[in-house]
Amino acid sequence: MTRAVLICLIVATVVADQLTKAAALSALSQGIAVPVFPGFNLTLGFNEGASFGMMGGVMAGKPLLMAALTGALTLAFAVMAFRAQHPLERIGYGLVVGGALGNIIDRLRQGAVTDFLDFYWRDWHWPTFNVADIAITLGAVLILAASLPLRRRKEPVLDQS
Repeated sequence: MTRAVLICLIVATVVADQLTKAAALSALSQGIAVPVFPGFNLTLGFNEGASFGMMGGVMAGKPLLMAALTGALTLAFAVMAFRAQHPLERIGYGLVVGGALGNIIDRLRQGAVTDFLDFYWRDWHWPTFNVADIAITLGAVLILAASLPLRRRKEPVLDQS
């Protein structure tokens, strides 16, 4: 994967994330669930914390601090993306960077990340998330997959004499 393709992947991820969030912001009202099928609603929400609302209380009202912290991590992941040799690893880092940039844009633009995908089972709801979160999660899975050996390599036998 060339650098240009990696940049296109990052940009495409940011664009897909921002377009879906814009659609959610225009079509949904906060706190009102729109059933799609059993186990899945569209529900507009805003996250001031980290992933899945973690540290929401600590970071509430501090979007610039969250954007700065996320930005520093995103820069580190971008460097890793451009240095990665394995195609799956490079794609994974690209998805993580694109998703993180999408969420940073939200923090800078509106002070919180727009979430709208709501999966549930009976009364239990997974934390609401968005396309950027999907990209970050898929990217992490690809990075891990790239680290797994696909087949066992035969080690050379050392001469013990």
